[in-house]
Amino acid sequence: MADTRTRIRDFLSRHIRDRFIGDDEDIFATGYVNSLFTMQLVLFVEQEFGLEVEDEDLERANFRSVNALTDFVTRKQAAVSATAER
Repeated sequence: MADTRTRIRDFLSRHIRDRFIGDDEDIFATGYVNSLFTMQLVLFVEQEFGLEVEDEDLERANFRSVNALTDFVTRKQAAVSATAER
């Protein structure tokens, strides 16, 4: 999970410059995130972690912070693993 968190932090720091984002900080509340960046974030999750973000996953709660994103990616990876084991 630490690697996941680090990769998410790195992505956010490349796009939200000159501002430290805490792991629990709501990135939407910072004012630095717009709808275009939200789509970039979804694409990053899909490409970086090899996951498919479904329509039902597109809830702000899944993307609002480093911790929320880390939890989301971990849940999605666990679901993919569970499906593959069947």
